[in-house]
Amino acid sequence: MKLTDVSLTVVGVPRHTGFVNKHIIVRLYTDEGVTGIGEMSDFSHLPRYAPDVKDLEKVLEQILIGKNPFDLALINKELLDNFPEAMYYYEKGSFIRNGVDNALHDLCGKYLGVSVAELLGGKYHDKFKVCYPIFRHRFMEEVEENVEVVRKRLAEGFDVFRLYAGKNVEADAAFLAAVEKEFGSKVTIKSLDFSHLLDWKEAARVVKRLSRYHFELVESPAYPNDFEGLRHFRHKIDHPVSEHVWSFRQQFEMIKQESVDIFNVSPIFIGGLSSAKKAIAAADVAKKSCLLGTTQELSIGTAAMAHLGSTMTNLNYTSDPTGPELYIDDVVTEKISYQDGYLITPPRDTAGLGIELDEKKVEQFTLPDLSWNDVTVHQLQDRTADTKS
Repeated sequence: MKLTDVSLTVVGVPRHTGFVNKHIIVRLYTDEGVTGIGEMSDFSHLPRYAPDVKDLEKVLEQILIGKNPFDLALINKELLDNFPEAMYYYEKGSFIRNGVDNALHDLCGKYLGVSVAELLGGKYHDKFKVCYPIFRHRFMEEVEENVEVVRKRLAEGFDVFRLYAGKNVEADAAFLAAVEKEFGSKVTIKSLDFSHLLDWKEAARVVKRLSRYHFELVESPAYPNDFEGLRHFRHKIDHPVSEHVWSFRQQFEMIKQESVDIFNVSPIFIGGLSSAKKAIAAADVAKKSCLLGTTQELSIGTAAMAHLGSTMTNLNYTSDPTGPELYIDDVVTEKISYQDGYLITPPRDTAGLGIELDEKKVEQFTLPDLSWNDVTVHQLQDRTADTKS
């Protein structure tokens, strides 16, 4: 079997907050008539640059056409040569590699009639716990809005939440107090996620300020690649510390310096399912736990993560992939499913990712390119259409 063509389609799907996230749907075609689909998820991040999609399509054609899609190691090596790691969280090259690698896994699974989970080593979980994100407070009046999000999502079965924290600490404290008062033990705050906005000393002060409230762990409490800062933070704070893995050099440094307790692994940030499996294995060797992170993918990207999570033996903490619940719609015939706060992993008899595109929805949300227009930094950081400054 040989790859014969590559197609990239930009889609923009609004979140319930009004913010429109832009993704690229990847289609890989073969001479056997089997097509693989993948997702380059959520290009709507800082820094505000994006690839020329038509040019990217031509580049990927040069890399992929004529290759055997089962040559995953060879293709991923060539993808890495063309889109190298940059030691940056939102490196767009990782997004590109992720979309292609996911589509290759989907294609190979379909051809063999087996699930992506089988290709990755076999199923270990039928479901795993996930949390719903509460976006960062900039204003005190946003506290009640976010408490209402908890009310609504708790009624739908989500009982674990992740709080993006650190921009307005008084509002964060007010939110945590309100959640504790109204919901008590019915609701769990998985983490305070600082998203690298603060240096480690300031993050430590904020955690101590908020430590009267219950939360399970702290995420990204230092500037990117500040491995010493992460280590100092970890020694000062009693809560477990989690950090994303966005390059193997960065993961090596975190292991060497004992900077974290938990590796937050997501295919989008490390460059695909193949790379994510390596990062998870490295964590296992280092005796570290893992959780699955997210950039809030659509159902294609989330399905890939569901397959990956179903194979993990060191998935010891609540994970983050709830993207399909954050959007007003999707581009597939059947969204990935959640039940009682768990992401339900695809059945064992699934072929590939088990996801089918809804071509009418794809057409509805198709955009000409990834242009930024008038999106502001606040919108990018807070994932909202609100333009208050």
